[in-house]
Amino acid sequence: MPELPEVETVRRTLSTLILNKEIRDIDVFYPKMIRNVEILKFRETLIGRSIDSIDRYGKYLVFNLGDVSLISHLRMEGKYFIKNTDLPREKHEHVIIYFTDGDTLRYHDTRKFGTMDIVPKISVFSNSPITKLGPEPFEKEMTVTYLSKKLSNKSIAIKSALLDQTIMTGLGNIYVDEVLFLTKLHPETSSNLITKTQVKKIIENSIKVLNKAIKLGGTTIRSYTSSLGVTGLFQNELNVHTKKGEPCSICQTPIDKIKVNGRGTYYCPKCQKK
Repeated sequence: MPELPEVETVRRTLSTLILNKEIRDIDVFYPKMIRNVEILKFRETLIGRSIDSIDRYGKYLVFNLGDVSLISHLRMEGKYFIKNTDLPREKHEHVIIYFTDGDTLRYHDTRKFGTMDIVPKISVFSNSPITKLGPEPFEKEMTVTYLSKKLSNKSIAIKSALLDQTIMTGLGNIYVDEVLFLTKLHPETSSNLITKTQVKKIIENSIKVLNKAIKLGGTTIRSYTSSLGVTGLFQNELNVHTKKGEPCSICQTPIDKIKVNGRGTYYCPKCQKK
């Protein structure tokens, strides 16, 4: 599934391709994706407007169109395609935005888990799905004091805590494995046992891993690949994720794979002792 670096790559790519294009029409083929307004209202609100800018928070894309914003979450398999109007609709293209210049922006989602919300632009960070999220690792709010307090109240595995987007947003399964490896923490370590020194390293390594992944266009593995002609290269930098049986880059111990709260988890048994 797309994680923060993949979503940031999509944001940057779309920002070079569709800004300032006027919306001529919209087709919605799977109404359940539009969550907080009726389809008629969704279309009436957006038709005639242009996309001024595209922001990202966590794994959400925020399309700004004047005084309203369209908030899009790609979930497991969501992708955006840019195609000519004349090209026929494919089976899993559930929302198609038509621009006056003949291009279309098409939301493709095999599993239909993606969501879209229309909110006033001034409400994006006060009354939208984004308000439920914790701070990103890059933000000034992400301090050792903040994260230590959050983790001290949890007896769950640190892997599960870091996947909780209400605590810290932006780390998905791939990047949590990589952060825990760099921090030398076993993924099943109880969150309330994490020291402040380790919390500091978690934050530092989260920033390090995410920045590098963003620079390399994300990670192209398994079923998720970009639909906009961008192939992520961070998979070539992975230390543990998907590396079961391969030697650890630090100690040469074979990487192991376990399940942590149902999530496939990769780690080095020597570098990340329980």
